[in-house]
Formats: sequence, C-alpha cells, structure tokens
Amino acid sequence: MYKCRFSTSRQTLTWVPDSFFSSLLSGRISTLKDETGAIFIDRDPSLFAPILNFLRTKELHPRSIDVHLLMHEAEFYGITPLVRKLQLCDELDRSSCGNVLFNGYLPPIRFLKILDCILPVSRNGQNTRSVPRPIADPGMVRIICGHHNWIAVAYAQFVVCYRVKESSGWQQVFTSPRLDWVIDRVALNAKVMGGSLGDNDKMVAVASGTEIILWAICPDGNGNEIGVFSLNVPVEALFFVGNQLIATSHTGKVGVWNAVTKHWQNQDVVPINSYDTAGSFLILGCNNGSIYYIDVQKFPLRMKDNDLLVTELYRDPSEDAITALSVYLTPKTSDSGNWIEIAYGTSSGTVRVIVQHPETVGSGPQLFQTFSVHRSPVTKIMLSEKHLISVCADNNHVRTWTVTRFRGMISTQPGSTPLTSFKILSLDDIDGHGGCAAGTEIGPYGERDEQQVFIQRVVPDTDKLYVRLSSNGKRVCEVRSVDGTSITAFVVHECEGSSRIGSRPRRYLFSGHSNGSIQMWDLTTAMEIAGKVDIKGERGKNPIPQDLKKKQKKNIEEQNTFHLYIYGRFV
Repeated sequence: MYKCRFSTSRQTLTWVPDSFFSSLLSGRISTLKDETGAIFIDRDPSLFAPILNFLRTKELHPRSIDVHLLMHEAEFYGITPLVRKLQLCDELDRSSCGNVLFNGYLPPIRFLKILDCILPVSRNGQNTRSVPRPIADPGMVRIICGHHNWIAVAYAQFVVCYRVKESSGWQQVFTSPRLDWVIDRVALNAKVMGGSLGDNDKMVAVASGTEIILWAICPDGNGNEIGVFSLNVPVEALFFVGNQLIATSHTGKVGVWNAVTKHWQNQDVVPINSYDTAGSFLILGCNNGSIYYIDVQKFPLRMKDNDLLVTELYRDPSEDAITALSVYLTPKTSDSGNWIEIAYGTSSGTVRVIVQHPETVGSGPQLFQTFSVHRSPVTKIMLSEKHLISVCADNNHVRTWTVTRFRGMISTQPGSTPLTSFKILSLDDIDGHGGCAAGTEIGPYGERDEQQVFIQRVVPDTDKLYVRLSSNGKRVCEVRSVDGTSITAFVVHECEGSSRIGSRPRRYLFSGHSNGSIQMWDLTTAMEIAGKVDIKGERGKNPIPQDLKKKQKKNIEEQNTFHLYIYGRFV
C-alpha cells in the first residue's frame, strides 16, 4: 500500500456541480480522516493527479494518459465535463482512417451476407446436402497466410487470395468454391519455380480434419482443382517446401505432393511434435527424442518403392520429446557451404543448440549448448542471426539470449548470454468465436537476419493487438481496428519492394476481423519509430504537474484548504 497527499481549495473541488466532491464536502457522503484532518479516498493516486489538474486548469492533454482508465475514474468522481472530453478523445483515437501505421483496408467480400442462403458445395462441385450445415460466424476471418506479394484469407468454408501491385494496390484474384467442411489450415505458394504448372501459376491449399484440397491459380485468376488428398489422420500442419505441398500430423504421418510428378505420398513416421524447413529439407522433431530429415527434392526418385527416405539426424541425450525446432543456415562462404545450426526445445523444458559443418556431415551434428531455464515444455523456438528465443507452455513465457557469431557461424567467444525474460499473456478462447488457433499464432515473426516480433492479443474478443520485440519484450506499437470489429486472425508478412531504385521489402501486420475485413498495418514504420525513441530516450511520459509539487501559498485561508490521501496498490 502507498499513499499520496494532495492539497487544493474548496473552490477547485466543487466547481463541477453534483460531483463526488460537492457531495463529500457538503456532508452527504461520510468521510474518513486521519490525525491531521486530511480526507481519505481509496482510489489510485496516479489517476487522481490528472483529474485534479483538470479541475484546476480545465485543460486536458490526452496523448500522455490512458483515456479508458481515466474515463473510469472521472465517471466515479462525477466530473461530467472531463468525461465528455475523454469520450471525444476516444472517438478521435478511433478514427476510421486509423493512425500512422494503418496501411490499407480490404472490405468483406460481397457474398458473405448471403452465405446462409446458399447450399454447400462438395469437392466435386455437386450439392451434398439439402440443408446447409450450421456454422458459427461463417463470415469471420479464420486464418491469414502470406507468400511474396500474395496473401490467402481463409473463412469458414472458402479461401480468397489477394495480390498487390505497385500501380493498382491489392486485388482479389481467386475465390474457391464453398466447401462442405470448415477450414482449419491453409497454405500458399505464390512463386512456383518451373514444373508442369508453369512459371506463372500459383498454388493454394486448405485442410480440415484428414482432408486436403489443392488448387492451381492461373494468371487470369481462375483456379483449377489439382486434387483432393487424405492424410487419413488429422492434419495439424500444412505448408509448401518449394513446389511440394507438405502435411503433417502429431500421430506420426507425413504427406507430400510433388508438382512435377503430381503424386501424393503418405509416409509413416514416429509421432511428430514439431517441424522446420531448410532449403529442400523437411526437419521433424519427434516424440522419441529424435530429429529426422526428409529431402523432398529426392521424392520423385523414390517412387519405385513408394517410400520417402526418412533419416535420423540427431537424438537428444535425454531422449526427451522434441517439442520445438528452428533451423538456421549460415551464409555460404567461398570455401565451404552452409553451417547448419539447429535449436530445439524439449518436453522437459530444456533448450539445446546443435551444429554441423559441411565438412563433418558424416559424423552428424554436434551438441553446442544446453540451457535448462524452462520448467514447462518448450512450445516455440527461434534461432536467428543475433538471438536465440524460446517460449514455454507457462503462459507463453519467453527467454532470450544474444548469439555471438564469427564469420557468420555461431561462436563460444564470448558465447550466448541471457538477455531478458517476459511473458506474452493471452486468455484462451473458450466459446470458439474468437478465431482459429492456427490464425492467432503469437510468433515470433520476421526474417532471421532482422529483429523479430511477437503479436499479443490479450483477450479473444478485442479490437486491439500489441506488437512486441522478440529480443526483449518491449512494446513496439499498439494497433486498433479502424471499424471497431473484433480481431479474429493475424499474421506478419514481408512484401517485396517496388520496382523503384532503392526500394526495399516492407513488413506488414495483416489483421482479419469478425466482419470478414482485412486491415493492414505498416510495421516497418513502427520499428523505425521505436528505434528512434530508443535513441532519444523514452517519450510520452507525463511528469507530475508542477502545480502539484508547489506548496500551497501561505495566503490561502486554512479553512478553504483540503488535504486528501489517495491510497493505491502496487501491481
């Protein structure tokens, strides 16, 4: 507990009629006083300071305060003029044009309003039921994913693809038929290299349960269904490695579709807990403590025996389940290839780093470092150029280390050092209306040679997102829906720069909303602003007004001077 003493006059406290203070000083509200006669008020003193300043000056500086918290206090005290000002500030802050980071708006697609009036379409284009299956929030954005200058947006029963051009902005280029099952996963490949599909074709895939459907998107925007595949077990990850579509399941299944052979292959592996990719390699972290790899480029060569070549790369010394994986390929040098570095986390909370130089491929990766700082299973891990970041199941508890490199390769001199510890707290979605789990991954997002970020959505039904640096947890910015709708999905994606000389890729936060809209936020600008603030020092802090520090003038009559103690709690 702490207390703060304020001194002011009766006239200052009572110029607003029918307020808490006019009732207090008239005796309509009972008071509690200390030994000096100061009135005790059990409220937050940090919020009382700007209220008292407003009563004195009738002025408000909204940029330096939390509008919502102060409005709650002003309503308690009955300061009606202040409440009105704060409501106005809130309306100004919620402008439909957004703040400086707001970069674009894609409205809900037209047929969202008639979804309940049309029949579901099966995979072969025929009606499968006379009555549509009831689905909660059919127009809500469930998942967003990006690749190059494209994004794919998954709703409950269809997927829409957009692409951006420098001259014409974002354009809707593909809309799937309405499916008769709810989409749980989506994958996009916007840069198909060679193969029978042609250089200009793109691919998008969706999955629900055990089923996967894949389309090729032609230059004219039309989509051709490539095929429908089944993993025979629930699909828990769906992504592309080059032209290959990959599906994995925790039960121990891997499915691969190759664009050249147009062949789908299911492969049994031990139960899979995590994965990552490196070039044409698929790296799997499994329940038995082993890390396996599959070279998906060699997949066509194995069609004779219809088997993928699954090879064990490394086994954890404690044989704990590998629950998170991150592969970092160092830049190639003139005299050697990539140094392969793998960071992984286990079910016991251990974090390890293993390395393998091209010259020592035959002997396998060597254990480089071990950290035993988590007490819960590691759920995410990221090894980048400058940082090692791990997240455990204890309320998304994050630990970060700095990484020392010599000629691009991880080094022991002086070695990795602890940097910070923080949590990305968020409440779980209980009723299922706050979005899809696959569409609200916290991250970290970003290229491995740049600063990465976490995205925090504190409660499921909210119109706010917080962007935090993955290295130290510091908040970069806050974004709020420009139309007041709840945010149900989000992703951070870097779009390629324009054709102008000197242009560079820009990082965007894409937020999907309950009404089906997509909103875009410029994170490159946010990161630059945050960097400038770090250089110049913290901004926006509101010092205690000088008139609160000055002593009351001696000529104020004692009977018109009131002393108030405001008590609060440290949080």
